[in-house]
Amino acid sequence: MADIATVARPYAEATFRAALDKGSLAKAGQGLAVLAAIAADGRVRSVLSDPRMTAQQKKDFFTSIAGDRLGEVARNLVGVLVDNRREELIGAIAREFDELQREHDRVIKARITSAKPLEDAQRGEIVAALERRYGKKVEAEMDVDPELLGGARVQIGDQVIHASVRDALAQMAVALSR
Repeated sequence: MADIATVARPYAEATFRAALDKGSLAKAGQGLAVLAAIAADGRVRSVLSDPRMTAQQKKDFFTSIAGDRLGEVARNLVGVLVDNRREELIGAIAREFDELQREHDRVIKARITSAKPLEDAQRGEIVAALERRYGKKVEAEMDVDPELLGGARVQIGDQVIHASVRDALAQMAVALSR
């Protein structure tokens, strides 16, 4: 079977285009996040896997749990997924949609790991430098790893910027062993 992200991507792209056309990207993103949280619940998966449930009952089940937190676009997506027996894709579609929305909004996620907790000013300086470097708004998640000894390590996607004492020592050890 195809990779779940590969199957989910066309649904996410179509949902993104529909939300963009309707001017409801934020509402659609929020609705997809709600749907993903609902679909991830074990009790919900158990109910949805009941072969006696009709497609309409499944749609009603989702909307009854989500309430008014779903917009038109997310509600339509649930209908399409249930009709095509693809409810298991909701989480992957929500992730793909989030990536498309970040691209559209020119936002990147960064994980900043430091040896000790950073002060707000330090964090601000790092985020500002990353925004200048990438030309995009940076949403930073902070971690602390005392094994870094000092400095920080920044990960954006699959790119890692090594600026820690531990990484510098490891690079020196490699250079000295040559």
